[in-house]
Amino acid sequence: MKGKIAVVTGAASGIGRATAKLFALHGATVLIADKNLKGLDETLKIIKKSGGKGAIQEVDVTKPDQIEAMVRETIKRFGQLDFACNNAGIEGEQGLTDVNTMENWERVNKINLEGTWLCMKHEIAEMLQNQGGSIVNISSIAGLVGFPGISAYVSSKHGINGLTKTAALEYAEKGIRVNSVCPGVIQTPMIDRFVGENEDERQALVDMHPMKRMGRPEEIAEAVVWLCSEKASFVTGQTLAVDGGFTVR
Repeated sequence: MKGKIAVVTGAASGIGRATAKLFALHGATVLIADKNLKGLDETLKIIKKSGGKGAIQEVDVTKPDQIEAMVRETIKRFGQLDFACNNAGIEGEQGLTDVNTMENWERVNKINLEGTWLCMKHEIAEMLQNQGGSIVNISSIAGLVGFPGISAYVSSKHGINGLTKTAALEYAEKGIRVNSVCPGVIQTPMIDRFVGENEDERQALVDMHPMKRMGRPEEIAEAVVWLCSEKASFVTGQTLAVDGGFTVR
């Protein structure tokens, strides 16, 4: 991937950080985006320590102008956009559908679904100028099956998979591949927020997976970078579950 340019949103921690680092290890220059500047600084230090190159862009994916500016800044700095990993997302509040609040529904879908769509909108426009590229959206196993108590999150992730398939069809002849990765439960700050200090709930998440462990952010990063690489040149419109066997039970 030497000479290629990648954008990774939600890169201040977790899957986004691991993906940005792996892109850089493979030779790509990475623009890392998040609204958490402290986390971005740490990610950039990790990239540079491993000999990679990157830059920081503060982005709140609920702000369309900031997303547009992120892509514009990528082109201004580096002249092109080859790969994008749209990873920014939140889990939202837990609660059954009849008690889910409008505030929670709108916030989760604005960040997860609308944010992904807006990123794709501007990324694709530049990739069309560049005669191609590859986009990977981070969905979830909750984009493949239902989960009681998190209806907003489940809906947003199903939506991401639908967007992925549609865009893949729209731009297949234009040299742009679009796929999504559906992680199982991954050991990230999101999971720490989700379970808090409840070790029984944490163990229950582990036990859901036939491999009897949570995944690591680096394992998702490997899937993302492979999908962007030439080794996946005939792969588009797919929803790749990286879930320790969860969805085949």
